[in-house]
Amino acid sequence: MLTPEELAQVVPAESTVFPSPIPAQCISSDEYMPTPQSARQREFEARVKAIGDELAKQQGVTRRRFFKSAAGMAAAFVAMNDTYGPLYAVSRAEAATPEMANERANALKGQFIMDMHTHFLRDDTRIMGFVRQREAVGKAGWNPLLAGKPQTIEDLKFPNYFKEIYLDSDTKIALISGSGSEEPKDWFLTNDMKTDARAKVNKEAGTKRMYAHAIVMPGMPGWMDDVDRVLEVNKPDSFKGYTVGDNTNKHLARHPWRLDDEKLLYPFYEKLVKASKTNPSLRNFCFHKGLFPPAVTQKFPNLLEYADVRDVGKAARDWPQLNFIVYHSAFRFTGGAYKVGMEQFEKTGRIDWVTDLAEIPEKFGVKNVYGDLGQIFAQSTVAEPRLCAAMMGQLVKGLGADHVVWGTDAVWTGAPQWQIEALRRLEIPEDMRKKYGFAALGAADGPVKRAILGENNARLYGVTPQQRAALVNDRFAQAKAAYDREGGDRTNMAYGYAIKNT
Repeated sequence: MLTPEELAQVVPAESTVFPSPIPAQCISSDEYMPTPQSARQREFEARVKAIGDELAKQQGVTRRRFFKSAAGMAAAFVAMNDTYGPLYAVSRAEAATPEMANERANALKGQFIMDMHTHFLRDDTRIMGFVRQREAVGKAGWNPLLAGKPQTIEDLKFPNYFKEIYLDSDTKIALISGSGSEEPKDWFLTNDMKTDARAKVNKEAGTKRMYAHAIVMPGMPGWMDDVDRVLEVNKPDSFKGYTVGDNTNKHLARHPWRLDDEKLLYPFYEKLVKASKTNPSLRNFCFHKGLFPPAVTQKFPNLLEYADVRDVGKAARDWPQLNFIVYHSAFRFTGGAYKVGMEQFEKTGRIDWVTDLAEIPEKFGVKNVYGDLGQIFAQSTVAEPRLCAAMMGQLVKGLGADHVVWGTDAVWTGAPQWQIEALRRLEIPEDMRKKYGFAALGAADGPVKRAILGENNARLYGVTPQQRAALVNDRFAQAKAAYDREGGDRTNMAYGYAIKNT
């Protein structure tokens, strides 16, 4: 969690960040400090406001309503290109012509999107910054319905999660994840809570729309007994861990661990192999890496060796029966360090620790290592789009397009539709492709982007064609169709912390 001193430097994003379809500055959860709005982000915000004013007036709607439309989303990417260069496939004509924008959106809305990295928080959380954010929204007049009303995480998180994942985006299947802690009250959600959420969602849908992680904390007293209990009672779709131990309260992290610890982890892997014989998706072991910028390293130098990917290759080679899925693709440079990451790439062609991850298959001769996008995409798209393109190029080149998987870390950065659109439209610049031998990402519905957005996760989690077909007209699909007919109501809000503007 952020310290009291750090909390004094931030404000709730809901009440302060301009609700552009693409966030105009970086937002963080309670895991790390956000970065101040950069000069180019201020330029983007000015551009997107200007084009929004112009086109909303032409189309006879308010700017806020315009930005909730497909044309408004296109306008935001026009502003991104005007600010950062031609990285996204979009035209001003699409932004200015609602029929053209809607035609494109309708053609893509059936695309299979499987987001296996999402969050909401328990309603008795001690991470009270999220409650204070919501109260501030009411006091600021941003949402009058919240004014004078005591707020809980439940008010914000689960109902809003459902709306923004399943109604405000093209996501078809989501996995609810979490984060553990040495302090039991600081788990985002307990494993039982995630199981209950999965059951609730899937019962309402009539299909399997939600999957669930079980969080594992190696080295904690009784942790292997808890694995046995979870396997029997919760029946998770896969396990997830944090190698730094306690990522929420790093100062409490007394049990960091390495993936290649033969004494501690290998007996757990044996359990996964055995359990995967009846539930094949349990061969997927997900773990958080990266999001450990120099400022965090300075505060917690003892955790650095657990935050990078030095332990991935040997474990993957020793356990070819399992899939090792690296969350955030081990991207290091969050919390104001995006520029450092870009400078490192321009000088050396490397990016901590994404490049190291991309080199593992060749270095260790393995085919069972995957990169989840998570904050690597959400944050770098907003802060340094060329850095985002470079990381996508490295991951596709090193891991293979069939080993890069979709995750958004929503709902911290709001409804994931803008991230979906960013990947659909993103192309690696030609100069970068020539210099580094990167392949083009291709069309929004081309093989590379289809694989990343959904096909790879479907393969890993055994989603059958019959299961996918059932989603087309289940109760959630019917609800979304009705919601869209009524015009939808994507808020374009982000949930988390933004640095105070000075």
